[in-house]
Amino acid sequence: MVPFPLFLALKYLRPKRSFVSVVTLISVLGVLLGVAILVIVLSVMTGFGEMWRDKILSFKPHLTVMSRYGVIEDEEDFCRRIEKIAGIKGVTPAIETLVMIRHEDAVRAPMLLGVSPERAGHVSKIPGNIKSGRFSVEGEQVVLGYDLAFEMGLTVGSKFLIYSPRNVTAKDEMYVPLELTVSGIFDMGMRDFDSGVLITSLDVARELVGYGSGAQVIYVMTRDPFNVDDFASKVRDEVGPSYAVRTWREVDSLMFKALNHEKIMMCVLLVFITIVAIFCVTNTLIVITVQKTNEIGLLKALGFSSGKIMGAFVWHGWIQCITGTLLGIGAGYLVLYNLHNIVSFLALFHVTVFPKEIYGLNEIPWSKLSFREVGGIAGLVICFCTLASFIPARRAAKMDPVEALRQE
Repeated sequence: MVPFPLFLALKYLRPKRSFVSVVTLISVLGVLLGVAILVIVLSVMTGFGEMWRDKILSFKPHLTVMSRYGVIEDEEDFCRRIEKIAGIKGVTPAIETLVMIRHEDAVRAPMLLGVSPERAGHVSKIPGNIKSGRFSVEGEQVVLGYDLAFEMGLTVGSKFLIYSPRNVTAKDEMYVPLELTVSGIFDMGMRDFDSGVLITSLDVARELVGYGSGAQVIYVMTRDPFNVDDFASKVRDEVGPSYAVRTWREVDSLMFKALNHEKIMMCVLLVFITIVAIFCVTNTLIVITVQKTNEIGLLKALGFSSGKIMGAFVWHGWIQCITGTLLGIGAGYLVLYNLHNIVSFLALFHVTVFPKEIYGLNEIPWSKLSFREVGGIAGLVICFCTLASFIPARRAAKMDPVEALRQE
């Protein structure tokens, strides 16, 4: 048997082609749109963060080892010691430095990475993302990103000049630039890497920074990047306190914090949109309370308690919100499922939804939303809806039956 409050709420929800029915429909649509927007934005923001993380892990090492006292000497022996640790996938000595490059009239200042030619392929996924040419950093060959090559007008086989940073730091000395040859062009799908990094041999990097031997850092790749803290502890035990070991989370912590804070702020702002939609439910209940004043007075005169009258209006609000929430979640997932098709359709009208030069990625992130987040959205909407339904429901419950019937 259906409880009386639920029965009365369902009776008031039956469409009668009246103004109330239209207002009820608008209320449900408002909740639907608010929930759908929350689902879509949170899903894309989650996917954006994870896609950025995966791009970083495909390019950067999981661990970076640096000496606290300058250059790491006898780097090959140092690498072999780290390689003996269980779970270490690859190790290479490296030198990082900003340089200036010039080709014809084009000048840029990218980050140069000098790595061991024999070990480079074990600490990066760049060899698997070569767009043209091949991955080779032996001798005076260089591999650079697609965007940087395009800006400089470089192709495979092109030669360009690279200037030592010592020209800036040395007071009374000038260093002759080196001529390097492009052996390969990679495309990692991330602006910071494709437009700001070039990779060459460790010997070339040493000549540019003035090292006779040794390396500046040691790159370490592990088999489980998400368990990197355990590997960092093992590497610290192996190399000793004279060396600093940093994980990829520590190196890019500022960026991940910024992404997390941006997601939280977007969520807070969009929750306000949903709250505004829920106020439509309150308006619907207020309209029904005014229109059904006589019925409410009659029910109370017949002996129905204030609690049952109040329960009927709370149920009315719940049904609207639950319907809007479920439809909103479904609509959100429908949009996310067809998101790439929608972006492709907008591209036909020259509308760029996700430009690489702004967001740093060459495609819109995949969507990922956990059941926990969906449950949180639904629970939040129901809680606000309960509060929004309480005011008109309390007004209806406190209505004096004599005064209500007098308005006949």
